[in-house]
Amino acid sequence: MSKWNMIVDVERCENCHNCTLALKDEHVDNRFEGYAAPQPLHGHEWISIERKVRGRGHMVDTAYLPKMCNHCDDAPCIKAAGDRSVYKRNDGVVIIDPVKAKGRKELVEACPYGAIWWNEEEQVPQIWIFDAHLLDQGWKQPRCAQACPTGALKAVNVSDDEMNALAAGEALEVLKPELGTRPRVYYKNLHRYSKCFIGGSVTHQRDSAKECCEGAEVVLVQNGEEVAREMTDDFGDFKFDKLAPDSGEYEVRITAVGGESASVRAVLGESLFLGEIELASGSQGGAGQ
Repeated sequence: MSKWNMIVDVERCENCHNCTLALKDEHVDNRFEGYAAPQPLHGHEWISIERKVRGRGHMVDTAYLPKMCNHCDDAPCIKAAGDRSVYKRNDGVVIIDPVKAKGRKELVEACPYGAIWWNEEEQVPQIWIFDAHLLDQGWKQPRCAQACPTGALKAVNVSDDEMNALAAGEALEVLKPELGTRPRVYYKNLHRYSKCFIGGSVTHQRDSAKECCEGAEVVLVQNGEEVAREMTDDFGDFKFDKLAPDSGEYEVRITAVGGESASVRAVLGESLFLGEIELASGSQGGAGQ
């Protein structure tokens, strides 16, 4: 049968918070019997957005990561409840029953993603319920996705086989896959938040003037093995992305059409911009931190 999933495109999120505002507009001061007690006006972020800045200088980017209840198929909160005060519907949506879960503050700690919030006034744990009350009325999207101006959030209602094929085809990832919770919230372009890059700007001398070196071949090497290669762009820039943080020492080998070359060592912790690399007729070396 079809089940609900959320696809979040990290590259499209601009931190406008329309999703969180739409969610609050829907849930603050509104009680939906069988679905959720009212969300408090302050203190709760059923959808939160985290920020990550990578690089420096002119090679810097910022990514925003919307986080919410993952509506896991193997949800730790359901196991911790043990009495169907937290349950999964046939359409994949997880619901914390606002009556049966009353007083169960310990359930907040059951979520390894930090997606359960404690409502002190109502004395009940709460999550983003995928706007199940609206989906049951025939809505095609929850309000957070409907309000997103860039299309960073998109809910899809498909079978598990279709979702698996979609995830493979679009290189979708989930948060903390090592936990084995089988989340139903998938991320596109997650590398913008979770991975690192090594980049630089290549120049060379032409007629006694320094110019950007377009079309130079750049090879990324680690432990003597080629990791990736690309060509510098019109501005002499190159960038190797999707590298694991704290992944150790790399060598960047650059060769221009005219034969000039350079070799730079880089130790990768977080994303690293090597700055300007000037080519010479012979090879030269350096180091990045």
